[in-house]
Amino acid sequence: MADLKIAVIAGSTRPGRKSRTVAEWVLDRAAGRPGAGYHLLDLADAGLPLLDEPASAKVAGPAGYTREHTRRWSATVAGYDGFVFVTPEYNHSVSGVLKNAVDFLYHEWANKAAALVSYGGAGGARAIEHLRGILSEVQIAHVQQSLSLSAFTDFEGWRTEQPTLAPSAVQDIFLPLMLTQLETWATAMRAVRQNALAPAA
Repeated sequence: MADLKIAVIAGSTRPGRKSRTVAEWVLDRAAGRPGAGYHLLDLADAGLPLLDEPASAKVAGPAGYTREHTRRWSATVAGYDGFVFVTPEYNHSVSGVLKNAVDFLYHEWANKAAALVSYGGAGGARAIEHLRGILSEVQIAHVQQSLSLSAFTDFEGWRTEQPTLAPSAVQDIFLPLMLTQLETWATAMRAVRQNALAPAA
């Protein structure tokens, strides 16, 4: 069986964002894990405007997309077996750009697995709770273990122009556990997708 292909999604595009740094830290720790390849997927490079498809993705499906940027995003997301969503917490929730990126698609997310990483003054815990509900609606199976990086204990110089990510030791305990859960579920969900495509006997 081919290795799992997992996208680590940097879920903020604002100037001074920390999501790319956090995503690259996850990638560094995930490098060399057997049976899975991790790849950066930066929403700053996705070129998505605010959702502008006339029909919902669930109803239209990939064949019904009317915008070229939607078709590009569809092809990108469809190629992955699982995702690590990296999100800041903005006003007790996920970033608008991440919610928008999820809303563009449906079938390309469905029956895949995800793990969640957040950061912020309260560790981004509320963003994770909101993101779980969002992902459930597009049929992504999200694993139990998540990471919440605190502005006060996992970064140095948080309020400076160039804060440094300095995760506490406990994060290096939780991260491999989270990735193991993700790979287990991504493998199981691959079988679910294959069964859904199999012709009826």
